[in-house]
Amino acid sequence: MQNQSEMRSRDTRRSNCVSVTDLLAIYYDQPNDLGVFELANSQSVPAVYRKLLEHTNHMTVTVESHHGDNVDVQVLRSDFVGEHYRREILLRTHANQRVVQYGIVRLNTRFLSDKPRNEILAQQKPLGRVLIEHNVLREIELFDLVRVQCGPILAKFFDVEVGTTTYGRTALIHCDKEPAIELLEVVSPEHDA
Repeated sequence: MQNQSEMRSRDTRRSNCVSVTDLLAIYYDQPNDLGVFELANSQSVPAVYRKLLEHTNHMTVTVESHHGDNVDVQVLRSDFVGEHYRREILLRTHANQRVVQYGIVRLNTRFLSDKPRNEILAQQKPLGRVLIEHNVLREIELFDLVRVQCGPILAKFFDVEVGTTTYGRTALIHCDKEPAIELLEVVSPEHDA
């Protein structure tokens, strides 16, 4: 596995890549407050996390299927920088409000038409659900799987001990063939993994 400085070096070599380091830097001057992120190869990721993360589907649909419940979005913070809308989110199960996913999103607003863009900016529905409901032509490109040791902030979100291991991914959603949405998505720790 690679640590954060190795990820930074690797990220600079790969063009058009979604960077864990860059996405974390949107909201965290000290990423370790959120967690320790290391790139992971598929073989080192437990099967339950591979099933949750190693695919090209929307995470909204995936976590809803896995947890047997619809999810609601909670936007922790959001802002605009130029044409980029950015937000830090939690996905919570509808029935018991359990946090099942943490994420950072950077969306280039010029690549979405008015209706889906406005609905995303309203911050009432998960991003994946909005894109599906508006039938936006999309392709999800998986970049990296990431092993995460929960720091104090992520541990609090997931209601686990600091240092608990979970996994995430980086991905890019192409909307109408344009690289529109960069994602860092971290799933809640699985107790059986």
